[in-house]
Amino acid sequence: MKIAIIGAGNIGGAIARGLGNNTIVKPSDIYCSDPSTEILYKIKEVNKDIRTTTDNTKAVMEADIVIVAVKPWIIEAVLKEIKPFLSYKKQILVSIAAGVNFALLCDYIKKENDGIPAIFRIIPNTAIEVKESVNIVSAYNATPEQTDIIKKIFDELGLTVFVEEKLINAGMALASCGIAYALRYIRAAIEGAVEIGLHPELAKNIEIQTLKGAVTLLKTNNSHPEVEIDKVTTPGGITIRGLNAMEEAGFTNSVIKGLKASVV
Repeated sequence: MKIAIIGAGNIGGAIARGLGNNTIVKPSDIYCSDPSTEILYKIKEVNKDIRTTTDNTKAVMEADIVIVAVKPWIIEAVLKEIKPFLSYKKQILVSIAAGVNFALLCDYIKKENDGIPAIFRIIPNTAIEVKESVNIVSAYNATPEQTDIIKKIFDELGLTVFVEEKLINAGMALASCGIAYALRYIRAAIEGAVEIGLHPELAKNIEIQTLKGAVTLLKTNNSHPEVEIDKVTTPGGITIRGLNAMEEAGFTNSVIKGLKASVV
């Protein structure tokens, strides 16, 4: 199986680096294209066996799966550039562009004689580089076998969740945007810890392990967050005082508003 990745920036590069360390695709069967030779050099620094080029058409010609990881406002131009070199009967097209729906994708790539290929919209997050992404996926014109291939590939890079296209933006807000919100919470916790006397690096390590422990509790016990919260909020205790102070400052409402603002 050969995979072409068009665009090797933050997300495209992260996908390439993640795929370069998996059991399904050989690094030498991954083709990355990008106009920036500096970006391509960084890909090679991580894995010298990944093939790189500045020519998008060269990257896609031998690929079984073409992943287009470019900004939404340039995906039309990129698809029209590579369209003559795509074989819709044998290739799968994957779009990472947020907000570009199947209707637009079909309009950009339709050919009079070849129809439409199998198309997947996938919204990962940047943790795909360390194989801990959440990948929100919708499929169009795909067979069960093609869907299974995509799932197997992206399951190696994290959690893969299939949703209807109308829900992909909600998933994006929670997972793709959400990783930034989680990191912002960590930053805020570190800042608070520094104010009460901890060294920043120590505070960061404590907070990372604390969040890891919270996630492990939820996964291991298959419990609701409130159940685990109740275990540490003793009557008259300091944890409930802290939670109430956060809620008074609008913590929950801020998170909900942030998620809703992220839905395009």
